[in-house]
Order: sequence, then C-alpha cells, then structure tokens
Amino acid sequence: MRDIVRWIIGRPSRLSEDDHQKIKGVRARCPEIDTAARQAQAFALILRRRERGRLMEWIAQAEACGVKEITSFATGLRKDLAAVTAGLTEHWSSGAVEGHVNRIKMIKRTGYGRAGFSLLRRRILLMS
Repeated sequence: MRDIVRWIIGRPSRLSEDDHQKIKGVRARCPEIDTAARQAQAFALILRRRERGRLMEWIAQAEACGVKEITSFATGLRKDLAAVTAGLTEHWSSGAVEGHVNRIKMIKRTGYGRAGFSLLRRRILLMS
C-alpha cells in the first residue's frame, strides 16, 4: 500500500518505467484508486503552483468524486478555507514555530509526572 501511495503522490517524472506500469495496472483494476489518484495529483499541482484560483473548483470536484476520504478532506478544506487560502497566497509560514512547539512538547512528555517546571525549563534551554 505504501508503494501505491508513493506512486500517486510522487512526481511522475521521478518514477521508474516499472513503477509507471504498476500504478497503471492498479488504477485500471480499481476505479476508486484511479479517482483518488487523479484528485490527489490535481491537489498537489495546485499546492506546488500556489494556484489559489483553482482551489474552489477542486474542492467542488472532490466533494462530488464519490471517494469518501477525498470528499471528507475537501469538506475539511472548505470549513477552514481562510487558512488554506492564506497558505497558498502568503509567503511566510509558521513552520519554524510549529517545529519548536513540537520539540518542547516532546521534552515535556518525557518528563511527565517526574519533572517540575524548573527541570523542564533547564532541559529546554540546554537543548536549544
């Protein structure tokens, strides 16, 4: 299954000829995978090219595609459309901050029930 996902979400130019044949066979045998693959590739293209104008069209197509997981994903995007649109149009990202928050949470979890605030503070400062 991981190979199929890699074939679908990866760039077609980076797949070997053997991989192209395998994914072609899988898509021919399972129309649901073919539909999901087309939707996923179209969405990936919108993200790579940062094409905000095509987003609503893609969401409408995805909600009507008949694949439950894709439909659910598209509905979630529609609910948080402002954030998704900002992600496509803004040049800045909160990725670095999110990375630090994730690191601090991991440090906090390792000391859960055993360490107080002063030790937690020291560990965070030492790991910086």
